[in-house]
Amino acid sequence: MIELIPAIDIINGECVRLTKGDYSQKKVYGKPIDMAAELEKTGFKRLHMVDLDGAKSKHVVNADVLSEVCKGTDLKVDFGGGIKTQHDMDTAFDNGASMVTIGSISYTNPEMFADWLKRYGPERIILGADVLDGKIAINGWLEHTERDIFDFIGFYKAKGISQVLCTDISKDGALSGTSIELYRNIMKRFPDLHLIASGGVSSADDIIALDEAGIPAIVFGKAYYEGRIDIERISHLIKKNERLWDLPKESYHALM
Repeated sequence: MIELIPAIDIINGECVRLTKGDYSQKKVYGKPIDMAAELEKTGFKRLHMVDLDGAKSKHVVNADVLSEVCKGTDLKVDFGGGIKTQHDMDTAFDNGASMVTIGSISYTNPEMFADWLKRYGPERIILGADVLDGKIAINGWLEHTERDIFDFIGFYKAKGISQVLCTDISKDGALSGTSIELYRNIMKRFPDLHLIASGGVSSADDIIALDEAGIPAIVFGKAYYEGRIDIERISHLIKKNERLWDLPKESYHALM
């Protein structure tokens, strides 16, 4: 059963999508609270929220937007973008996040990330592994490294991480299909990993293909906003997700 996770990216307090991580290719879709309410009405109860201003500025910027969504809906939110310090962590959780997705710090300061993993537990910490040509990218995808994606995941798997959100930057927002082979290979290497695939969903077909491939979860955004996902075609998956989504936020991971 694949977990369905719509995404909201935020710039200047607005819901946006980039294309391949390019900040100059930005399309605005309105206010995050309005989009979140629509997603909840459609039947989704999980949300991936990314503070793109925060990722670029290297500290959480849109805490007020996070708070508004968490107070105005019952969505279970995982929040990422700009989490670099303990203050940023406190800001995310104090404003309603159920989980946080952390990417850059896991690369630049593995000791701090390991401390957070120990303090909050793997049920609340998601490793963000953004990848381009098989290598990790950080700081809002603006900096590229030579760290291999498999080595990176393996390093943190050994430290107890259980959830990894892997975004193929070359696919993100391009509506060109997902990197299903990459995700298959990650699952072959780490079969008990809760892998959250991200980037490239163009239609319900992509989601169904990932489900059939045994990928645990998928994040999608632009395809939904552009009306390219036929909700009826994935309604059976939404229903299967209900036993997870109807749990209280604090016990969400009990069935994962």
